[in-house]
Order: sequence, then C-alpha cells, then structure tokens
Amino acid sequence: MSADPRVSIHPDSAVLMAAIAARLITKLVDVQDKHGEATVVLTGGTVGIGTLKAVADSPAAPAVDWSRVNFWWGDERFVSKDNPDRNTVQAREALLSSLPVDPARVHEPGSSDEFATAEEAAADYAARLKAAAVAEHAADTSDRRPEEAAELPRFDILLLGVGPDAHIASLFPEQAGIRVKDRTVVGVENSPKPPPSRISLTLPAINSAEEIWMVVAGEDKAGAVGLALAGANPVQVPAAGPSGRSRTLWLIDENAASRVPQQLVRKDPAGA
Repeated sequence: MSADPRVSIHPDSAVLMAAIAARLITKLVDVQDKHGEATVVLTGGTVGIGTLKAVADSPAAPAVDWSRVNFWWGDERFVSKDNPDRNTVQAREALLSSLPVDPARVHEPGSSDEFATAEEAAADYAARLKAAAVAEHAADTSDRRPEEAAELPRFDILLLGVGPDAHIASLFPEQAGIRVKDRTVVGVENSPKPPPSRISLTLPAINSAEEIWMVVAGEDKAGAVGLALAGANPVQVPAAGPSGRSRTLWLIDENAASRVPQQLVRKDPAGA
C-alpha cells in the first residue's frame, strides 16, 4: 500500500473544488500520456459534484482526451435511473453531458428500473468490472496482484467524499458493507442515510486504486477527518480505511481540517 497520506488544506470549499479540478485534469493528461487512456472513479456529494462542474468550466479541460477516459462510480443510490438523487444523474448534469465522452466508457451502476434488489445490481456491477479487467488484461499489469487484475480494471484516480459519520462511498460505520473483504461490490440495505438501498465498492476494491483522493469540506466533517487521520479502526471509522496503491491524498478545506494534527499537513502543490 501507499505511504502515509498527504494532507493539502485549502481556504474554503470553492478554492478546494477548483484546485481538485485542476489536479484532476493534470493527472488525467499524465495518465493518458503513459497508458493511452485513463480511468477515474467518481463520487457524489457537494464537493464531488462541485469538482466536476469546476472541471467542465476549466479552460484546461480540452487538454484531456475525454473520449479515452473510463468513468466508474464508487457508489450509487438504488433508485430509478433518472432519479435526481443518483450520483450518475448529477455527474451527467455537471460534467459528462458537456464533454465528448465515449458512452461505452461510462459505466453506471444499475438502477431499480433494471434490477429487483440492490444486491442484484451490485452483482451486475461486479461482473462488468470483471469484464473490463479481462479486456484490459493484455495491457501491462505486471505491478498488480493477480487477483486485482482478474477482478478489477486499473483505477487511476478514485475520488471519495466523507460523511459526518465518517462513511465513505456507501460503507457505513459498523455495518456489514465495511467488513466485506471477499467481493468487489456490495448491495447495501438499511442505510442510515436515505435512500436505504445502495450499491457500493468494497474497501478492498477501493484500495486497488493507484491514487485515492479524499475530498472533504465543512466543519461537520472535521471530527471524521481527525479520527480517520489518527488511524482509527475502519469498521468504526470507514474513512480511516482507504489507502491508494501509490498515493492517498486528503484534499480538504480549512473547516474540515480543524482537527487534523499539524504534523500530518504537508506542502503539496496542486498536481504534485
């Protein structure tokens, strides 16, 4: 796994989202230079969707070949396909509808229009992830463990928000999902945050990503951020669990950073 996480603090949420957008554009260009294509796992929430809007508004956005970017999601609400609560709907409105993306590279988790249960939709999403991994297998996977190459495509950047209760994706404290180690995707029922039914990558799937970017703003998240960076148990504090294979970045605003130990804060220019 990666070395200790880096913490980069920004004055407010607007500056934070603009900085993440600039970093994301730069990283996608770099990955495409190396691999020819890039894969990003998106998140929802205020910062996640605000970042996508900032990407869409950036004059640097055309530097990315958007037709060669693969899009996945870390979690999704198990509701109808056009429900405005879905991360995918919000992502399309904020970014995807304004970019020349390849629809075949946009991998939306299943909806309640297509599947009877969240668990069925989770199994379908896992199968599609595996199919993408198999299709990618001919590429260079020499630095990946065989089981990762078999079950998951390469995730270059995975974005994650954090809830006030320290949940990530749809993995909530003390619930079954955060404990799952033998699957890449789970169906979540009885979520403490509505809607109750969801689909989520598991923590091992999240941690297969090359880089994980924890994107967090707001004083209400400060306790969760502080506990996560203090090394809490991920079962109680899921935000403590993500660790990218090459890098884990905490990109946060000053309000969310109020309980971060100063020794963890590093100078980390955007894009570095």
